[in-house]
Amino acid sequence: MEIFALNEGSYSVDSSKKFIPFDPQTDNTKDRPGSLFIHVNPFLVETSDDLILFDAGLGFKDTRDEMLIHQHIRNYGFDPDDVTLVLMSHLHYDHSGGLVGERSGKLEPSFPHATHVIQKGEWEIALAGKSSSYHKDIFEALKDSVKIQFLEGSGELKPGIQYELSGGHCPFHQVFWLNDNGQKCFYGGDELPEPEQLLRKFIAKYDYDGRKAMQLREEYGKKAAEENYTCLFYHAKSNTVGNVSFEDDHFTVTRVL
Repeated sequence: MEIFALNEGSYSVDSSKKFIPFDPQTDNTKDRPGSLFIHVNPFLVETSDDLILFDAGLGFKDTRDEMLIHQHIRNYGFDPDDVTLVLMSHLHYDHSGGLVGERSGKLEPSFPHATHVIQKGEWEIALAGKSSSYHKDIFEALKDSVKIQFLEGSGELKPGIQYELSGGHCPFHQVFWLNDNGQKCFYGGDELPEPEQLLRKFIAKYDYDGRKAMQLREEYGKKAAEENYTCLFYHAKSNTVGNVSFEDDHFTVTRVL
């Protein structure tokens, strides 16, 4: 198993839910009052059988009009068409924007040959378009253009890939546990988005069920430590991939990537 972080950079987001690039070296947080500052890191994981994308980022482009996520995948020696599975924790815009790209004024799938794995309930909420956290046009463009495997609840996607309906960050959020010939990784989406969230207990206002999400973070951290799972942190500032240890009721995360 090989893990690649596809860093899309840092952004501010305010009540309008628009994501604006933010460079900590040159931009000042005081110039963006009321904003939340986040970092975006989709992941590419190569296993014995698949090339897996965990969530798809914002879909922003570089100065050459190429999607950042495509550029990063190519930089690691792959082609976007090589991706076989797109495993979605949930469909909020900062995780799903990169599922499509605009070409000649039309939205087209970014990973047309991949099976997109999504909780059925999450898809139905996203396609309904009743929340600004979801961009309905993305899912309208996907629904008849790619293979979508809808999941309900928790289970095994295929040997070595377990999914778990978690429902803390949003009602149909899911997490993934991979085991590729003894090499293991865990992707917790927005229920374990940063290593710092293992180091302190808190209830986040942005979670659908903040108390449940807090409890899940601790459960995931303990399982990762006990069973030697490498954790992928989607919103980490720098420590995007880490190994977790738990001793004396205290978590430690050692940076891998």
